Amino acid sequence: MDRRTNPYNPGAGVQPPELAGRDALLEDASIDMERILAGRPANGLMLLGLRGVGKTVLLNRLYKTAGDMGFQTAKIEAPEGGMLPRLLVPELRRILHILDLKAASGAKVRAAMSAVRNFVGVFKISAGDMEFSLEPSPGIADTGNLQQDLPSLIVAVAEAAAEKNSAIGLFLDEVQYLSPDELAAVVVSCHEISQRNLPFYFVGAGLPQIAALAGNAKSYAERLFRYPEIGPLDPDSAKRALVKPAEHEGVSLDADAIAEILHLTARYPYFIQVWGAQVWNAAPASPIRRQDVLAVTDTIVAFLDANFFRVRFDRLTPLQQKYLRAMAELGPGPHKTGDIASVLGVLPSAVATTRQQLIKDGMIWSMRHGETAFTVPMFDAFMKRQMPQLEQHVPQRRPRPEKP
Repeated sequence: MDRRTNPYNPGAGVQPPELAGRDALLEDASIDMERILAGRPANGLMLLGLRGVGKTVLLNRLYKTAGDMGFQTAKIEAPEGGMLPRLLVPELRRILHILDLKAASGAKVRAAMSAVRNFVGVFKISAGDMEFSLEPSPGIADTGNLQQDLPSLIVAVAEAAAEKNSAIGLFLDEVQYLSPDELAAVVVSCHEISQRNLPFYFVGAGLPQIAALAGNAKSYAERLFRYPEIGPLDPDSAKRALVKPAEHEGVSLDADAIAEILHLTARYPYFIQVWGAQVWNAAPASPIRRQDVLAVTDTIVAFLDANFFRVRFDRLTPLQQKYLRAMAELGPGPHKTGDIASVLGVLPSAVATTRQQLIKDGMIWSMRHGETAFTVPMFDAFMKRQMPQLEQHVPQRRPRPEKP
């Protein structure tokens, strides 16, 4: 069919044509925002899920909703290795500039600008083209301790928003890439905001281990946020995500084609978009039939291998690749750490460092103590295609020094 009218939209964080199955979460978050604007408390959100379930899509939708409701918003994607202060400061400075333009500059806005200047100085952040007309105010966000200074800075900005009858919305993607100190500082900031009932709403998104990481950073994190798990769509929502975009273009899919695509995609939102787009391009006419799906499935798998799975595989060391191949041998998971080591032919201690690095890199996660699962859906099948032969690990022994 005509690719120019293809309604599907596969991509990283790209809004799908039909955002199905997330209505309850979006409604709950909208109510929380209304509460904050009315001066009432509301917990922040940590959206948890594997790759490809639509966490970033939801974060972007909530970011837009907050802006439409009158929040002053900032959206940041945490990079690997930790650079949160450098990314956050320009956003907060931009928000303060907007607040300053709303009316005559108030005391809280000036105090927040001074806090930004202090923060920039103590953490040696390049301020770029930012200009500061105010002198720094000693004692606000200037200790050099991130877990003290970031909360002071966030509180100062939220107080400035309250002074201007506004509210702040901070939207942070890939939370798992924050350093432990950065994550703890974010949690403390939200705790300070909560205690003072300031107009501030936080939404984070990332891999499932965030809940445990936040709890390890500060024990009260479990009471600060809601942790909705974003997973595959339920059957009805998955069908709607697949069928509705085609119907808008006057195209239908027969029941067998729908069932086959939902089976192949395991109802993961990103894969539904990929299969929908590729099947649309290959199908000769409406209605799309099961044989149209089967005819292009090998091509779709090859496309995903090259464009979705392979980019993650190529970043791995040979030992990390062996570890994931051993996991794949056991199936989708989760798997006991000892079972994975047994497949590799070693003791768990011999590959403990490798496992930890894979967790840090976001390739796997620990669902509970002693268990490990992939963070990317269907990665087990990819590993078997990529490495057909299972290789056991033979640890290299250090040579003993010769006796004199």
